[in-house]
Amino acid sequence: MRRALVRSAVMAMALASLPALAAEQVPAAKTAWQRQASAADAELRGLSVVSDQIAWASGAKGTVLRTTDGERWTRLKVPDAEAYDFRDIEAFDANTAIVMGAGPGAASRMYRTRDGGATWQLLVVNQEPEGFWDAMAFWDAQHGIVFGDPVRGAFQVLVTNDGGDSWQLMEDPKGLAALPQEGAFAASGTCLSVAGSSDAWFVTGGAAQARAFRSKDRGRTWQAATLPIPAAAATKGAFSVGFAPGGRGFAVGGDYKETALGTLNGAASTDGGKGWTPAPILPTGFISAVVPVPGARGTFVAVGLAGSGYTRDGGTSWTVIEQETKLNAVGFAANGAGWAVGPQGLIVKYAGTPLTQEK
Repeated sequence: MRRALVRSAVMAMALASLPALAAEQVPAAKTAWQRQASAADAELRGLSVVSDQIAWASGAKGTVLRTTDGERWTRLKVPDAEAYDFRDIEAFDANTAIVMGAGPGAASRMYRTRDGGATWQLLVVNQEPEGFWDAMAFWDAQHGIVFGDPVRGAFQVLVTNDGGDSWQLMEDPKGLAALPQEGAFAASGTCLSVAGSSDAWFVTGGAAQARAFRSKDRGRTWQAATLPIPAAAATKGAFSVGFAPGGRGFAVGGDYKETALGTLNGAASTDGGKGWTPAPILPTGFISAVVPVPGARGTFVAVGLAGSGYTRDGGTSWTVIEQETKLNAVGFAANGAGWAVGPQGLIVKYAGTPLTQEK
């Protein structure tokens, strides 16, 4: 969503009328994020964790970083890309990654490397002057999706079936129709997510209500559902969505200008995104990303400028990791290794209670 998109809108629900909702308060665990040197000072919003050794990150000023040993990060140069804000990155191994720029028109673009960042190929540029890509995701190395803010009244969705070499625009004017003032937030690369071989979701805000869109056919057709997360302002709504196998997922958000605001910051679904119920996330306040931990049933991690927390029981209870470290995005590998990124080049590695072990 464009930062300049600040328009007045009628509140869809009075915040005072929200039901009394509270996630079960669990004593804070003795966990922490271990800071790692990043060789960057830009805002980082893109993160892709491949394994306990390999991860990639991206951000403003054309920033791309990679670790191949889980500890040391190297900055990689995308030629002539210093002006672009790389708000999402998708990595497949130590050598192959695609990075996405977010911005108006041609500032929305993708580059790919197949040699660990030594060289980069420009794959695609947004041809719509009014377009603004928000996030991308891949089901596998060949099949991926990118989506952006509305163009001519409908959200923009493109898919690839050849690893990013070519992209096709998906036409579903009814399913992708946007509400007045509606858009997405390119805050963490997770306002769009995929699962299985063909499922996809994206979430929105800015309009009278926040919504979650779902597709069962790799982005060809879409259905929208209303989220209980308050919206009705250009800075408010749902910022991230994540699903685990089996259809359980969460949408999170809030107001990025009021990071400590105590309004509802989450919603849960147990049916693959058809229906959503209020689900307060800990810590209270603005949460910009939520992801499932691969291989850990019922385990999700949420981060934002309000701090970070996790659930290991599908959202019945949440444990605050900490509230001091302000984060934008988070990701985990199948063995439980995880990283998060944030402002001023911040990269931290998860060093808390192992999330892939039985409770």
